[in-house]
Amino acid sequence: MTKKLTIDPSFKIENIVASANLGVELDLYTIAKNIRNIEYEPEQFPGAILKLKDPKASLLLFKNGKVICTGCKNEREVKYALERAIKLLTPHAKPLPVPKKG
Repeated sequence: MTKKLTIDPSFKIENIVASANLGVELDLYTIAKNIRNIEYEPEQFPGAILKLKDPKASLLLFKNGKVICTGCKNEREVKYALERAIKLLTPHAKPLPVPKKG
């Protein structure tokens, strides 16, 4: 009789992907011009990329205020990365346009 193999992997979380909605419109051209560590090439990709060193994370920023945060190892780091991004982005944010009724 063969012994049944039991696999019990150990793991650690290396990378969390989180999405957020800032509820504002972002002027990506102005943001890329005025904030260091932001790459924006609209011909290549519709979002701007903000790279943070602390925490080590990359945030994809979109005009509609949506953000994708990658590279964090836990929720606390995600929250801190978003707080840092909001501090940088707030001066360049506008209220979202109100949809026309019609």
